[in-house]
Amino acid sequence: MSDINDNPVTAVLGLGAMGLPMAARLAETLTVKAFDIFDARRDLAAEAGAGVTLTPAEAADGADVVVVAVRDQAQLESCLFGGDTVGPGAATTLRAGAVVIVTSTVGVEGVESVGERLAGQSVRLVDAPVSGGAVRAATGDLLIMVGADQETLALARPVLDRLASTVHVVGPKVGDGQIMKTVNQLLCGIHTAAAAESLALAHALGIDLDRAVQVLGQGAAASFMLADRGPRMVQQYKVAPDGTGGPELRSRMDIIRKDMNIVISLAKKAGVAASVAAAADQLYQLALTQGLGEQDDSALVTLLAPRDADRPVLGSASGSAPAHS
Repeated sequence: MSDINDNPVTAVLGLGAMGLPMAARLAETLTVKAFDIFDARRDLAAEAGAGVTLTPAEAADGADVVVVAVRDQAQLESCLFGGDTVGPGAATTLRAGAVVIVTSTVGVEGVESVGERLAGQSVRLVDAPVSGGAVRAATGDLLIMVGADQETLALARPVLDRLASTVHVVGPKVGDGQIMKTVNQLLCGIHTAAAAESLALAHALGIDLDRAVQVLGQGAAASFMLADRGPRMVQQYKVAPDGTGGPELRSRMDIIRKDMNIVISLAKKAGVAASVAAAADQLYQLALTQGLGEQDDSALVTLLAPRDADRPVLGSASGSAPAHS
């Protein structure tokens, strides 16, 4: 066993929507060193009590645990093994026996390949994708889905338990956590698309959207994604001509599209029909082609019913109800 204790020196690589609140949460009780390519994100981490570094290698130097919270497989490999954008990777300074916790959704093959490379220098990997959003990350209330053997998990526990209210050990292998997260994202992607369709319809038919979210959230149609994305979808219709008044960017459109790609790919390999997920995936792809990739995924609602679209007039010109056959 490693000599990692209950207060491990921890590095956080990636200070985006999830990485920054996780770094802030950990810095409340642990020594934390943080890295991001953007000055503004490093400044925010410093304000939260973390030490900031200019390269992943510097952040990982002397660390017992490294938490990686990045967008995709390419960024994961860059942070760990180096690249033109980030400089020397964390693997160049990680000591034997250290633990890397991958919280990103990168797919089974991606995390397995990284785990194999780290094992070559006696560094352990915990496959630990997270769910719950930035607000819950800041309060240590995340759900974490873990794939790791018991010995490695024990070494990562001091960090995982500070980030999560619920840690589910899905299986003993690297990749098991990614499998569970992929299943999770299938539902999230579908539920977000369904919420967008329902509120776009409500908007097109002239229903007050604040009331629609309230009513839908109290009945059988309620879901976490509706409760979370619904208010932001309402805000999408309140954007002023100068761009103000819109929702806070919390979950980018291109991220959910990336996740849905992983869902579709894994379903194909498993021989499982995922036609509803595929339909939702096409909506996200359409959003990207319309230039919405860097916007909050709640903007999907405006793709379906544009902000400035005329609402249809129901019934005949005299206002009578439409005839039915």
